[in-house]
This record gives sequence, C-alpha cells and structure tokens, in this order.
Amino acid sequence: MLLQKVELFHVKMPITEPWVTSYGYQDAIDSVFVHLDFDVSDGWGECSPAPIPSYNSEYASGAFDIAHNVLGPLLCGQQVHSGANISERFQQIKGHQFAKSAFDCAWWDAFSKYKKQPLWKLIGGVNQTVSVGADFPVQATSAELLAKVDRAVADGFRRIKIKFNPQSNVATIAEIRSKYPDMLIHVDCNSGFSLDDIELFKELDELGLAMIEQPLAYDDLIFHAELQSKIKTPICLDESITSIDRTRKAIDIDACRYINIKTSRVGGLSNAIEIHNLCQDRGIPVWVGGMLESAVGQSFSLALATMPNVGYPNDIFPSRRFYQVDMSAPEVVLSSPGMIEAPRSFGAGFAPDFNKLVSASVKSASICA
Repeated sequence: MLLQKVELFHVKMPITEPWVTSYGYQDAIDSVFVHLDFDVSDGWGECSPAPIPSYNSEYASGAFDIAHNVLGPLLCGQQVHSGANISERFQQIKGHQFAKSAFDCAWWDAFSKYKKQPLWKLIGGVNQTVSVGADFPVQATSAELLAKVDRAVADGFRRIKIKFNPQSNVATIAEIRSKYPDMLIHVDCNSGFSLDDIELFKELDELGLAMIEQPLAYDDLIFHAELQSKIKTPICLDESITSIDRTRKAIDIDACRYINIKTSRVGGLSNAIEIHNLCQDRGIPVWVGGMLESAVGQSFSLALATMPNVGYPNDIFPSRRFYQVDMSAPEVVLSSPGMIEAPRSFGAGFAPDFNKLVSASVKSASICA
C-alpha cells in the first residue's frame, strides 16, 4: 500500500456536559483527524489528547504539529503494509503516542477496507456486541451524582464508573454502593492521589468496588505496586500503561489486577492488540477506554473491545452522550441497554462528515508524496 497523501485536521467541538476529573475541566472536543490516502484504499484516524498537557504530557495542538512536521513526512510516499511498518518509521521519535496512534489507526481502517472485512473481524474479534458502562465526571453535589447513577441503572447499564478527585467524598460512593449492592461500581482517580492518601484508599477498600482506576501518578508503577499490596480492591492501571514494555513491567511487579487499554494512549491499535495478547497470556483481564473522541476515534476502541480477553464493561459511549450531533457518521448508538454492536461494514465503520470537519477545524494541512 503506497501512501500518496496525508491530510490533517485539528478540530474543536462543544460537548453537552463539562468533563470534570482530577486532571481538569474540559467543555469541548479537541481532536486531530488523520486521513491517509493510499493507492488502493484510504482510512481515517483520530486522537483526542486534552487541550493542554493535563491528562499526560500530550495535547491536541502539539499532536497536530508533530503529525504535520514530523510523522506525516516520515510516512508519505512510503509503502506501508503493516502497523509494524509504521512503528519502524516512527521508532526514532520519542513519545507522542497519541499522534502516532492516529496514523496507525488510519492505516488499519484503510487496510481492512482493502481486505473487504470489518476491522473487528480482521483483528480477531469474537464478540460483535460488547458491554459498555456509564461514566460520570465529578459533579457539583452528591445529589446530582446520585440522580445520574439512578438514571443509568434504570437505563440498563451494567457498570457504573465515577470520577473521583480530592474534592470527592467516600460517603457518596458508600451511599451508591449501599443502594446498588449488586452493581459493578468503580472509581477513577485519574492520577489525583499519592501514597499519603492511604487511609482514604483503605476506606474505599471496604466498599466492595470492582476496582480503583489509576489512583496514583500518571507515570508511576512502583507506588501502585506498593498500594496494591496494602488493599484488596484490584487496582486498574490506565495512564501508566503507554507501551507493551510498561505493561509487562506492571504485571511483573503486581502493580495492578486490571488494565485499561486506550488505543491512543498506547500508540495505536497495533500496540493495543499486542497489549491485549500479553495480558491474556499473563492472566490479566483488560477493558477498553477512550478519550473525548468522535465516532471515528471510538471505532477503534469498539473493534478492540470485541477481543476475547476483554472481560469488563468498556468506556465506549453513544455519540449523544457528549455531542448534540457527532462530528462523524454513523453515530455510535446502543444496540440494547448497555450494549453496542461493532459495525458490519468494511473498515472501522465510521468516517467524519467532511463539511462538519472543515467547519470545526481550527487548523488543517496536507502532505503529498
């Protein structure tokens, strides 16, 4: 597959509800779309790091710049026959996993179209319909959070995830657990705490949560292993998992009992598949997450979520969860309560609406071979 042209778009689009976490506040999508035009097919990828480097060290305008000035030129005019080819071209570039992921995912979209297969089938998916959970950012009051949880349970979601920051309180989580004793519930700390908060984690440890997601620093493994040794609730690593090598190290030192895989955070679908397979071999269940992406970005999460070692409801959202109208089509929708079906069409199954893409772009560029 000869890459003839790269098109890049940095877009901003409002979301319907502010996303408040331990790392900050976000009221709009901030995404970089990558379009790869090959001689035999074409594909779209998307990455959505935060507007500023608050989730990790990457941010959207930086992802656009590295894609435009470095990554695109390294690929354009080259034969690309696998995700490994892309990794080889990018190997001298340190970091920038989000930007790299958009290229890798766009290749997978193009390749699965060329092979005339749905992406999820091509990568070895076995469960076309995947389980998804309901997620809630930090709310202004406990009453608001409780009302949202009540609605999600009534709507048939099988898992509740609650963003938990230093201003949150354990009593609210305890109230939710008491009201729904059989529901899968976990908290996501987004790196907001330290080992100095051990007493708080011991309080959470008494609530029978499914897991505590990324309690400590975004780049830490060692202290997570220490915390895991002191509590019985499984720790799930998210931000700390940025590569296959770090996944292996996390498992080796018992830093976690679950791993959340985000294709953008680990550098693309190719790496995400390898991490899935490693965890499966090592007996560590995984589940799939995403950022504030359009349906294009979510399509790769959806494909990955069909894999056999995905054993926990995923963070894949119906488009209307965040957007009045999605940037991409078709919209992601629930096929039944708490379930989403991977598309039957060839490729990843979603593409941006070009008119919306152009109108929402704050920057665009084209690189030709």
